[in-house]
Amino acid sequence: MSVRTEDVADLVIRSRRAVLPEGEGPAAVAVRRGRIAGLHPYDAVLEAAEQVDLGDTALLPGLVDTHVHVNEPGRTHWEGFASATRAAAAGGVTTIVDMPLNSLPPTVNVAALAGKRSAAAGQCLVDVGFWGGAVPGNVKDLRPLHEAGVHGFKCFLSPSGVAEFPPLDVDGLRAAMVEIASFDGLLIVHAEDPALLAEPAGPGYAEFLDSRPGRSERRAVELVAALAGETGVRAHILHVSSALCLEPLARARREGVRITAETCPHYLTLTAEEVPRGATEFKCCPPIRTSANREQLWQGLADAVLSCVVSDHSPSTPDLKVPDFAAAWGGISSLQLGLTAVWTEASRRGHGLGQVVRWMAANPAALAGLDGKGAIAVGNDADLVAFDPDAGHTVDAAALHHRNPGTPYHGRTLRGVVRATWLRGRVVGDTPGGEFLRPSPAGARSPGPERTAEDSGPERTTEDPGPERTTEDPGPERTTEERPSP
Repeated sequence: MSVRTEDVADLVIRSRRAVLPEGEGPAAVAVRRGRIAGLHPYDAVLEAAEQVDLGDTALLPGLVDTHVHVNEPGRTHWEGFASATRAAAAGGVTTIVDMPLNSLPPTVNVAALAGKRSAAAGQCLVDVGFWGGAVPGNVKDLRPLHEAGVHGFKCFLSPSGVAEFPPLDVDGLRAAMVEIASFDGLLIVHAEDPALLAEPAGPGYAEFLDSRPGRSERRAVELVAALAGETGVRAHILHVSSALCLEPLARARREGVRITAETCPHYLTLTAEEVPRGATEFKCCPPIRTSANREQLWQGLADAVLSCVVSDHSPSTPDLKVPDFAAAWGGISSLQLGLTAVWTEASRRGHGLGQVVRWMAANPAALAGLDGKGAIAVGNDADLVAFDPDAGHTVDAAALHHRNPGTPYHGRTLRGVVRATWLRGRVVGDTPGGEFLRPSPAGARSPGPERTAEDSGPERTTEDPGPERTTEDPGPERTTEERPSP
């Protein structure tokens, strides 16, 4: 019996631990023309040009990291698109969204966005989207940036660390919110109240931590929530490090404010108590806090007060990481390590791979308006990751693909190893194949429904992935920019 050419998949990947939206279990994923064309039983007889059987190695959707500082152009010696996207793929990340600052010029107008895209062209091993910036005096640039395809707008309420990206005061924040709400855009906020920040009283970590107290985050979150309620804008709080933020975030959501929040692997993994003397690779803003605070952040994830876990990968050259916490550059280098760092801690607390995928793939994709990303589902891009959740590895900073090797994870043993990464059904290798992304026409969405504490325990798995689903046409094309030319 002959098989119709249109029934032959380009690729079939089988796994006994496929992480699907409805649960974890055995499945065979058929890929055609870069999209997921069908989900089948693990042992289904399928025709394909290539067959891969992962056995007990888990199959995850490619992760979506919406908080990455690439720094090109202008500070490419800190991190560039070639090195960042290679590190991303090695860590199971198939989509990054680049932050608007630390590059020169920052992405605060359409010309700067065009410069970003030009700098990235032909270098990207994974897909790339871009945030715009909201800074004093650029309200007139926000709508043109939105129309040019940015996923939203980042602002600071306290100094950013670079002079070319100054913070907004209260009036500037309100004006930006009013403008962004007028086209239903998204504002993402570095939320620390500058009135409660101080210069560290000494070079040690304790002095640095005291200089950026958790109440500065809480007060800034309360301000953003109040103004978001007043203006109707969609707002997202970046890199929550303090558990003091959880209560005002939960209250604002109950009151109908359109506000979400994220945290980062370093806040869920590292603690203030373990920072070695002079180890400024641990320095970031807001800072890594106590172990008790860390456990409350995990509960905030379980309760869906925090919806996303993203890297805030913000590297620098080694000379800026002087052994003085008052003087060193603040930023964690971790893009390649987020999945294994989070899985190490999540699995200890009884969370399953499905929950990690929700926090690190599905919800960030929803936040940035990336239809077709973040889930193994028919019609989605075939962005997939072979992940061995039971293998261990010890981090060697020099072996990472980041442009500069410093990382607080050096020497730490983490659980889980990425065995392979596919972008639209092709194994990511050395040939750039990433595309520039734009948000879907419907824009960003709330990243996942609220979950109650009763629903926050270990995930259930399923031995039956449900009825077979196939499609001859895996959905309409989604909006992307031109593929970067090689």
